[in-house]
Amino acid sequence: MQFHIITLFPKAFSSYLGESILKRAIEDKKIKVTFYNPRDFVENKWKRVDRPPYGGGPGLVIEAEPVIKAIASIKKKAKIIWLSPSGKQFSNEYAKKISKSYRDVVIVCGRYEGIDARVKKVFKMDDVSVGPFVLTGGELPAMIILDVMARQVPGVLGNLDSLEERRVSTSEVYTRPEVITVKGRRYRVPKVLLSGHHAKIDNWKLEKKNSRLTYFGKSV
Repeated sequence: MQFHIITLFPKAFSSYLGESILKRAIEDKKIKVTFYNPRDFVENKWKRVDRPPYGGGPGLVIEAEPVIKAIASIKKKAKIIWLSPSGKQFSNEYAKKISKSYRDVVIVCGRYEGIDARVKKVFKMDDVSVGPFVLTGGELPAMIILDVMARQVPGVLGNLDSLEERRVSTSEVYTRPEVITVKGRRYRVPKVLLSGHHAKIDNWKLEKKNSRLTYFGKSV
């Protein structure tokens, strides 16, 4: 699977992609990540791609033409994702759907006050948000989307059962030692996890998962 990232700041991805599972996935050619900087698609000597917005307002807007040229340079059938706080909520279900249907995914990262909306009139794309908040740019959301989709690629995790959504899982996990002592107080691993009784363990995990969902007032 190949990810094509449209961004003014490709170096922002270096540390995350250079560590752990994603680094290994790139080295093993399970996934490929290519960057396209809109600055490389302008002819002015200053490599400027941002201008004040029409209609007034603070900040600058990234011009449409360099972003259009960057996307057009990708000569493959791809799903294009436009990162936007007003887009539809990104989810595991969406990631699985896209990873099964496309070998190439384009992620467009905005900056400043955003990107000229005419880009979306030229290409068919999905408006996607990673959460109900606003960030300074699309690079962090792009990393999130890349990470979630890469996990769906066979071989990236080594064992597909590592995918939490394919098994009974909970965020409350334990490992050795069985007992730890902090400030004179002893903390033990729940007995059920030491029982070897898989059905009981799965029930315990489901109870923990359901109680967490109830706490946050939502369901999946």
